[in-house]
Amino acid sequence: MPEWTNGDPANAPRRGALARGGSLAPARLLAAYRAGIFPWCLSGQSLEWWCPDPRFVMTPADFRLTDSLRKTLRKKGWQVTCDQAFEIVMRSCAAVQREGQTSTWITEPMIAAYTELNRLGIAHSIEVRWEGELVGGLYGIAIGRLFHGESMFHTRTDASKVAFAHLVQRLSSSGYVLIDCQLSTPHLASLGAFHISRDDFLAIVHRERDLVPPGNAWTNPSSAGS
Repeated sequence: MPEWTNGDPANAPRRGALARGGSLAPARLLAAYRAGIFPWCLSGQSLEWWCPDPRFVMTPADFRLTDSLRKTLRKKGWQVTCDQAFEIVMRSCAAVQREGQTSTWITEPMIAAYTELNRLGIAHSIEVRWEGELVGGLYGIAIGRLFHGESMFHTRTDASKVAFAHLVQRLSSSGYVLIDCQLSTPHLASLGAFHISRDDFLAIVHRERDLVPPGNAWTNPSSAGS
């Protein structure tokens, strides 16, 4: 299988890697996301580049803010911040034991690469603390009016939902139009994510990747209501 350069993601396998190998240099990662491709390292395998069909996505308007989650968000112990502990959030995501995986795909090279993207203002994290202790969070890539979610974690019940709710609030108020959830999970489906075809997803990527959101979702390190 060839190394990915600028191949057409529309011709990728529906459920499998488009290519393997290559570097995680910032320019390469940025080019991949701008093409609708994301990197992934399956357990014990080399770096792979994916563009699955269908694609799992969510619009900020489709986020399901249930009565139960509203009640959770009103609890006084939460402190929610942005871009204050990016590498720690990544390492916490890497430490999560996931069903069907014997090791994490968030490798040391991945952590180094995305931490550099955070320094460049491209990758972002949401941190959730309960009474001062980090108990949840997520991270991803912001390009144009799209946010490509990568991973999330929690060590306290509902902490990842709190992180996602605050992410949606930031994205919605700043003019983002889509959250790329990549692959289907029951957790994200419960929050309102759904499938669209790869062709539709790539059309959105091409339309939105060069548009500047009217607001800056990442300026204020503390989320409103936290």
